[in-house]
Amino acid sequence: MSFSLLKRIHPLAVGAYRCHAYSSAPLGVMNQVLAEVMDSIKAAGTYKPERVITTKQAAQIKVQGNNKDILNFCANNYLGLSSNLEVIEAAKESLDLYGNGLSSVRFICGTQDIHKELEHKIAKFHGRDDAILYISCFDANAGIFETLLGREDAVLSDELNHASIIDGIRLCSAERHRYKHMNMQDLEEKLQATQKCRMRLIVTDGVFSMDGDVSPLREICDLADKYNSLVFIDECHATGFLGATGRGTEEFIGVEGRCHIINSTLGKALGGAAGGYTTGPQSLIDILRQKSRPYLFSNSLPPPIVAAASKVFDLITQDNSLIEKVTSNTKRFRDKITAAGFEVWGKDHPICPIMLGEASLAGRFAEEMLDRDIYVIGFSFPVVPKGLARIRVQISAAHSEEEIDRAVDAFIEVGKKLEVIP
Repeated sequence: MSFSLLKRIHPLAVGAYRCHAYSSAPLGVMNQVLAEVMDSIKAAGTYKPERVITTKQAAQIKVQGNNKDILNFCANNYLGLSSNLEVIEAAKESLDLYGNGLSSVRFICGTQDIHKELEHKIAKFHGRDDAILYISCFDANAGIFETLLGREDAVLSDELNHASIIDGIRLCSAERHRYKHMNMQDLEEKLQATQKCRMRLIVTDGVFSMDGDVSPLREICDLADKYNSLVFIDECHATGFLGATGRGTEEFIGVEGRCHIINSTLGKALGGAAGGYTTGPQSLIDILRQKSRPYLFSNSLPPPIVAAASKVFDLITQDNSLIEKVTSNTKRFRDKITAAGFEVWGKDHPICPIMLGEASLAGRFAEEMLDRDIYVIGFSFPVVPKGLARIRVQISAAHSEEEIDRAVDAFIEVGKKLEVIP
């Protein structure tokens, strides 16, 4: 492979290519294969550039190459707590008291009292026996199915569940069944077909992150009762802000306590940093501590993140005002953008997918919005199915009503320019 081709593919790799005694033949093959894949991504209009933020995460941010204040409508910062001063101060204090990190996994010398305190708060918040912390909810989802399910069992998963659930299920040896998205008839048929199995685990997102729709949890739990099955729910886009007190989809639907297992994240509404968890029956949490590979072989969650998340739980259990604010902001945006003629998926959730169809249109729409100082992102295949590209707007308690209206006005202006709305 020529040096000029390598430079075209990845200019930053040129220095490494010169300095290290790589075998040129296999490296050349790899670079050529990856270049072809990258070219196909760009040709399909699905290339995802990374804009660089130069400020804290907030309702107003700055991005590299642009000195203007930009309104951010694409973060998972549902409660606006990513830059909350009390949360930041809790993280700073923990650095002095507990250090930067543990340099260990939990079972060796990586468990501090603040880890146990946070796990207790999580379990109490959800009304469960116990909880176990992970570095991310992706890890929590990677660690549970292999640990819980064997060849004698069956797992029944919504076809639009998050990628981390899909990957986690791939690791287990249970029978795997995908039911049509939120289709209870299809789920029931698969439950009937798996009655011979020792355990059946129904797996669903509480809120589906690309569509903004809420799982029909009451019907799922009713079927679970009828067919003697367990229910697992991923609450990453619900914990902390969905429901009157932020307890998530169970509270929102009115089926508190009916899900057997809850996985969720500390990296969205609950401070926005990192970390995930499983909460549920004591027997499950105990076995996860012994057998869950991401828990056993990953470093402990760093003290500043633990302390910050613990402070967030204190804040949201003492005061519901942020939950009420994101709820009212969501209604305001959804009402106005729907009245303007846009097709908006989901219902009553801060995730507001504005459907555009073609990937290239979604990318152009996002660029036009940035020109108007509104930061949104176009989503297209493979993140969403082909032909269902969209702008996913995410509302935060940190947005003012004036900022909501300004975003709607920009959508209307761009929508007319690109002939999305009349």
